[in-house]
Amino acid sequence: MKLISWNVNGLRAVLNKGFMDFFKQSNADIFCIQETKMQEGQVELVLEGYYQYWNSAIKKGYSGTAIFTKKKPLSVFYGIGIEEHDQEGRVITLEFEEFYIVNCYTPNSKRELERLNYRMLWEDALRNYLLCLKEKKPVIYCGDFNVAHQEIDLKNPKTNHHNAGFTDEEREKMTQLLNAGFIDSFRFLYPKQENAYTWWSYMMKAREKNIGWRIDYFLTSNSLKEKIKDSKIHSNILGSDHCPIELDINIEQ
Repeated sequence: MKLISWNVNGLRAVLNKGFMDFFKQSNADIFCIQETKMQEGQVELVLEGYYQYWNSAIKKGYSGTAIFTKKKPLSVFYGIGIEEHDQEGRVITLEFEEFYIVNCYTPNSKRELERLNYRMLWEDALRNYLLCLKEKKPVIYCGDFNVAHQEIDLKNPKTNHHNAGFTDEEREKMTQLLNAGFIDSFRFLYPKQENAYTWWSYMMKAREKNIGWRIDYFLTSNSLKEKIKDSKIHSNILGSDHCPIELDINIEQ
C-alpha cells in the first residue's frame, strides 16, 4: 500500500502549480494533505476513484487538513475530541480493517515562541489520543509535525537551537511519542542519511541550496515495523514550501 502526505501550503494555490499531475502520477491508496487554507467546497476537486474527507478551521483561509482514499473507511473522526484543540481543522482519523490513519497539521510555536505553551498542551493531548487508538489497532500517523527531531534533521542545528521547530521542548515531545511505541519510518530505514529535508524557507534560495528541515513524517506503531517497505522524500516535487513524503507498507487498507 502506498500513502502520501504533503503540506500544500494552500490547496487553491498548489492546484495551479502541478498538484494534480503529482496526485495522478503517485496513484496513492491514501493521500493526506495539510494546510489546505480553505473550507470544503471552495474549490471543486474532482478525484475520480477517491473518497474525500475534509477538516477545515473555523477561521477562514487558515490551517485545515484533508484525506483522499481509494477505499471507504469503516469510520471517520475529525479532531481529537477536545474542543480547545479542535477549532483549527488539524486532525482527521480514518479507521480501516487493519489500522488507523491519522493525518495531522501540528501547531507552529511561532516566532518568539508565543505559542509554545499551547503547543506543549497540544502534544500531550495528541499523544494520549494516539495511544488510545493504538490500544485498539495499529496506527499510521503522518503530516507536518513542525519539529526537526534530531540535529541531522535540519541544515543548521546550532544557529536554530531554541527557534520554533527546534526547541528542546518540542524535540522532547517527539522523543516521548516515539518512546511510547512509535517508529519514525524514514529514520528507521535511513538512520544516517543527511541532507534529507521536507521544508525549505522561501528566502535566500534555501531550497536551491538545500538548506532545509525535515519536519514532515510518517510514524507507525512499533507493531508495523516489519511491514515497512520504504519511506521516501519527494524533494523534486515543487508547488509548496514543503515536498510530499511517501510510505510504502505491506498492510491491507
